[in-house]
Amino acid sequence: MDLKEYICQHFKINAALIDFVNDCERDVRHVFHGFEDVAQANQFKVIDAFQKNNVSARHFYASTGYGYGDEGRDKLSQVFADAFGAESAIVSPMLMSGTHAISTALFGLLRPGDTLFSLTGEPYDTLLCTLRGASGSLAEYDIKFDSIPLRANVSIDIQAAIEQIKRDPSVKVVYFQRSTGYEIRPAFTTDYLAGAIERIKEVFPEKIIMVDNCYGEFVCTDEPTSRGADIIAGSLIKNPGGGIAPTGGYIAGKQELIDRIAGRFSAPGIGTEIGSYAFGYQQFYQGFFMAPHTVCQALKGVCLAARVFERLGYATQPAFDAPRGDITQSIVFGSEQPLTDFVRGIQRASAIDGNVVPYAWDMPGYDDQVIMAAGTFVQGASVELTADAPIREPYAAYLQGALTYEHAKLGILYALQTMNIQL
Repeated sequence: MDLKEYICQHFKINAALIDFVNDCERDVRHVFHGFEDVAQANQFKVIDAFQKNNVSARHFYASTGYGYGDEGRDKLSQVFADAFGAESAIVSPMLMSGTHAISTALFGLLRPGDTLFSLTGEPYDTLLCTLRGASGSLAEYDIKFDSIPLRANVSIDIQAAIEQIKRDPSVKVVYFQRSTGYEIRPAFTTDYLAGAIERIKEVFPEKIIMVDNCYGEFVCTDEPTSRGADIIAGSLIKNPGGGIAPTGGYIAGKQELIDRIAGRFSAPGIGTEIGSYAFGYQQFYQGFFMAPHTVCQALKGVCLAARVFERLGYATQPAFDAPRGDITQSIVFGSEQPLTDFVRGIQRASAIDGNVVPYAWDMPGYDDQVIMAAGTFVQGASVELTADAPIREPYAAYLQGALTYEHAKLGILYALQTMNIQL
């Protein structure tokens, strides 16, 4: 039995859809070579960081209680810092999500009367709760938030930002969101951010530059901290966990700022001197080692999805052959039913909970109901094949992840079948 016949028989996929996706795959193979080159550069960088820090099996061992002298914890943080071109880092299972890591960093850096200023518009839904409206938000501590929208061509309006910062001396942290969130725009590459960061630093060398790096790690050959950013933060169940880390987040950057954030992460005067993990650190080390390859697999999957849906006439962002700043692919469906069918098709392709049918629900931290396909080994791990969407216009789905390209391809086939696409 050949592969096409196997897919038809075992997954009940229409043969015409298989031929169509295979044809789209031929269109994108030249783009895959670029992803592979980036993965190779990043893999060598990660191995160099492991070797520089003399990582050994003893660093995988668990610790308990206060975790005094926990070498595995401390060494893991330094490996991240070195691979990301940073001076120091906090890498911990106690950081429960990317939002938690970013929130911790912001509370560590900002003080009453300070302003957080975003050059990429308002951040995505969950982080808005950190800024204002929720109990314990920055606003309750008299920390203000201000932003400028992106320009019509979805670029950062640097000159307008400079003028606005000049008018407001309370601006302390200048913030960039690298990924799209639930917007229809391209994510920012490290090269693009580096230019914006350089302009801000030329005029305001004292300002702290922070980048929300979620979904962007290892997509480019450099991270923002090696290109001028003072602080970055993200989640370990996204790119840098490689699909293996079971939980956690990271914050990386300048030593002085990490020390300041560490007082918020644990307690003032204690910082990163304590913190145990009774399950050991092997999955975190191994996940970080695998991350460049895993990110490459995810990029191939969303690239194929972009080409498939472009050829079907749907609006996609980014285009299949456009530069990428993160692992997310947006596809605009225009109405709720095809969006729902797409998400359910991705879920149907999952190895875990493939029998589950997703419905939109009131997800914590979001104003609109959200439908999510997340048949993942690690709950909600968006470096695995996932898709989610707020139920609001323009009814766009956000596809990301895939531990293997082959899984992403099957997910696309299932989505087309569930949507009842006729060719």
